[in-house]
Amino acid sequence: MPSNFTFLKTPFPQIFDHAAKAEGLTYSAPRASCFYTRFTLEQAVIWLYDNDPYLKLPYDDNLSALIHERTFQENLSPGIFPKLRTIQKMGNVAVHRAVTVSKKDSLHLIEELFHVLYWLCRYYSPNGKNLAKLDFDPQLIPQATESDTKELTRKQLQKLASELSQTQEMKRIAEERQKQTESELAAVKARLDALLTVNKSDRDRHDYNEKQTRDRLIDIDLQEMGWDLSHADAIEYPVTGMPKAVSPSGRGKIDYVLWDDNGLPLAIVEAKRSRTNPQAGPQQAKLYADCLEQKFNQRPIIFYSNGYQTYIWDDLNYPPREIHGFLKKEELQYLIWQRNNSKPLHELEINPNIAGGDRIYQTEAIRRISENFSQRSRKALLVMATGTGKTRTAIALVDLLMKANRVKRILFLADRTSLVIQAQRAFNKHLPDLNTVNLTQEKDIQGANGIFSTYPTIMNEINKVEREGRKIGPGYFDLAIVDEAHRSVYKKYRYLFDYFDTLLLGLTATPRDEINRDTYQIFNLEQGNPTFAYELNNAIQDGHLVPPKGIRVPFNFMRSGITYNELSPEEREEYEERFLDAETGAIPEAIDATALNNWLFNGNTIDQALEVLMLLGSYVDGGDRLGKTIIFARNHNHAVEIEKRFNSNYPHYKGAFARIIDSHDPYAQSLLDDFPKQINPPRSPFPSICSILG
Repeated sequence: MPSNFTFLKTPFPQIFDHAAKAEGLTYSAPRASCFYTRFTLEQAVIWLYDNDPYLKLPYDDNLSALIHERTFQENLSPGIFPKLRTIQKMGNVAVHRAVTVSKKDSLHLIEELFHVLYWLCRYYSPNGKNLAKLDFDPQLIPQATESDTKELTRKQLQKLASELSQTQEMKRIAEERQKQTESELAAVKARLDALLTVNKSDRDRHDYNEKQTRDRLIDIDLQEMGWDLSHADAIEYPVTGMPKAVSPSGRGKIDYVLWDDNGLPLAIVEAKRSRTNPQAGPQQAKLYADCLEQKFNQRPIIFYSNGYQTYIWDDLNYPPREIHGFLKKEELQYLIWQRNNSKPLHELEINPNIAGGDRIYQTEAIRRISENFSQRSRKALLVMATGTGKTRTAIALVDLLMKANRVKRILFLADRTSLVIQAQRAFNKHLPDLNTVNLTQEKDIQGANGIFSTYPTIMNEINKVEREGRKIGPGYFDLAIVDEAHRSVYKKYRYLFDYFDTLLLGLTATPRDEINRDTYQIFNLEQGNPTFAYELNNAIQDGHLVPPKGIRVPFNFMRSGITYNELSPEEREEYEERFLDAETGAIPEAIDATALNNWLFNGNTIDQALEVLMLLGSYVDGGDRLGKTIIFARNHNHAVEIEKRFNSNYPHYKGAFARIIDSHDPYAQSLLDDFPKQINPPRSPFPSICSILG
């Protein structure tokens, strides 16, 4: 049977089979066709990760994470990424949303898949350089007949999506990469480099039809946010009152108008339907907004987009800014409501029961951030030393912003579940009226206005599309708080901070001079100049913290390594047992300190360290008992060895004195909860020493 995907048969036979199936359902089962188109794309993307070693594995294995990974995007030819987004988004709509999926939708997606797979074949197949210039031909798609397969329901497609999950395949790829040696990796890269060099030696003359992709993406993005474009006045709404210099008749047509339930305009969308930069659209959109304001006495929020880039402009409050899509109805309603109901932050009192009081620096921090937000900056970076109350300061700020009607829903992000739990408990204590949800434990966020999450968890949630549309859109939160904001977080999860159109507050204990330049850039700040800083030396001078006290410990081996000739006869014997090469009989002359750290599991070294702790540690209760102590281990295995040696050397503590707290124990949180509690010796179950991964 003829197909638009025949060119795949030889180089990619499995992908051809999937594509041909999606193509065959285009007219007979449009919803199922969109699903299989998305599935085919997923197969192609996974093939790329399996065969291109230059692509870094992302934070998760869902399709959205795979296509948004930076190295993956940079590898694509111009115009391909929007096609991937179109297929991924429309595929999600077909599976999850109770909207009509037309033959026009499935036909468009098949054509987009055609261009994506042509690109794959053109650059990654052995004979890609000689791939003929091909045009998509709708006539090759079989027409629907009465005997054709019936359309699948959303429930059937959801079940099918679960059965066809590619999670295990991505895990296989990750495991194989870990096993790959440097020489094997170099060989794979060399073969790929040679192939790409040949295929890129001749210019790609294929017409990827970028304009059509741009146009359709705007519709898909709006539908994903729950907007019904079948509304009579949703598209090309006529207006009067345009300046004569622009329109001699004074008339115009707005590409899209997003209406409130009361018949008032919430927003307009000006679509630039060509290669035009979207920045060419704001003045025209402003004039349309003027016309609607004159007619309805309500100024709409302005969006302008070319399908690839979208900007939001609430011109009564902020300059234009780029946004990852559009806002839902309730989110636009809240922006309009805020215009008449928000209060000046400087006129409101900071709750001294939460922060401030005798800690004047906390009040100053809140006022500095408030001034920053009042001046229409949308980002702030707070540097405060550990123990000076970053979280309480953030809670008091949230309380102030909510009283001012500036914030309705907040997102608190941390990189570990334990920190998420601690933060949620602190918010619950000081803001009991805040309805909070820990997203790592609960998935129902309906009605919650305080969401607490790790980065991977929220990344998964923003990719979900439900019956009513995307679950968490870019405008879902009004404030995002990032705990321990540092470079690795922003480097790995940059998409997250680009995705949410929200006020952003970063919290960190890292001294201002040690914060990476990239972090300052994300907050639009000059390097070394956070929004507010209260560092360790400030806290010590003011008497809120005490300076650290170091103890010199004679672990020369760990500092300077081991030299064989400098060892005693007994030590040489142990050295030979540990480091002798069994095959060659060779003994290294020396081992440097870095390499030696890999042998931290040395029982004697651990015993010495524990002996120093028990002798010189901080004792309480009149010197009768070692106080709360944290030991930072190198990794989990090292922590296990420390606990093992402690129990061996100090058996009278019955295994309850030193405990490991890390992610390997599903009940670690209960140990963490117990750790700060008051000890009532001798039978207390609460540990006094806990080993934590360093």
